[in-house]
Amino acid sequence: MKKIALITGISGQDGSYLAKFLLSKGYEVWGTSRDAQGSNFFRLKKLDIFNKVKLISMLPEDFRSVLVALQKSLPDEVYNLAGQSSVSLSFDQPVETVQSITIGTLNLLESSRMLKKSTRVYYAGSSEIFGNTNGVMASEKQPFHPQSPYGVAKASAFWMVDNYRNAYNLFACTGILFNHESPLRPKRFVTQKIISSALRVAKGSDEVLELGRLDISRDWGWAPEYVEAMWLMLQQDSPEDYIVATGETNTLESFVSETFDSLGLDWKKHVRQEKKFMRPTDIEISVGDASKAYQKLGWKPKNKMKEVISLMLEEHNKKA
Repeated sequence: MKKIALITGISGQDGSYLAKFLLSKGYEVWGTSRDAQGSNFFRLKKLDIFNKVKLISMLPEDFRSVLVALQKSLPDEVYNLAGQSSVSLSFDQPVETVQSITIGTLNLLESSRMLKKSTRVYYAGSSEIFGNTNGVMASEKQPFHPQSPYGVAKASAFWMVDNYRNAYNLFACTGILFNHESPLRPKRFVTQKIISSALRVAKGSDEVLELGRLDISRDWGWAPEYVEAMWLMLQQDSPEDYIVATGETNTLESFVSETFDSLGLDWKKHVRQEKKFMRPTDIEISVGDASKAYQKLGWKPKNKMKEVISLMLEEHNKKA
């Protein structure tokens, strides 16, 4: 019989790539959205899988809504990717961010515990839980010190997963994913903003790209590779938490420079820093140690920042 997977937040970047991956593995895939009838699901359509998944409306903050979604789909595996996903937006909407992530995750864990079927649960954690590590590669044992409402919410949900695993013997694990990009990223994310602007400038636009701090460093990977790591976590004999990262960190200035250079442009002529894009608090350097994922899951990243930029530019050029 086919395995059944439920992906909460299937309309996002990771949810869409994960759905495609699971379909390729022969799964029956269900997905949730706040409004399954009214949502566009353009990412699923872009990947040509919209008609291959079963969609359900679900509000992560509403326990009954979550329980009904699980009772309808009766999944073998649940991938919890729902919730407010922008760090910068979390400073403007801290309450919505915490509720959608922390309460949403708690509702999913409790609903999974109540199912008669033994269900495995994956929770999408974030490198934002660590805060500043002073340039040290974060491992699974790194203490948490989140510096945004988003990071606080993700850290809280991490401990919810840990508690349900230990207290109720639920097969639940967290993937602590560092930054991972693709052409399916929303436009508000800085990498997508940089790629899109650079391509317009290359075509003759005289626009100026406005950004915040350029000295921050991030560990950028390729999103389609990261969803495989999510799946691998739920195929193990016992549930554990894993960092998923490239182990390489680069400044945002390097990302900008590499993007514009790839198009034969001098970025300094087209980019301006603006205070309005600077966050109240920000992580200086972010980089992850994914050696545990390599040793136990056999997962290793193939693409790092330069390759990610090249792949994103290539995909945008295909659209054009």
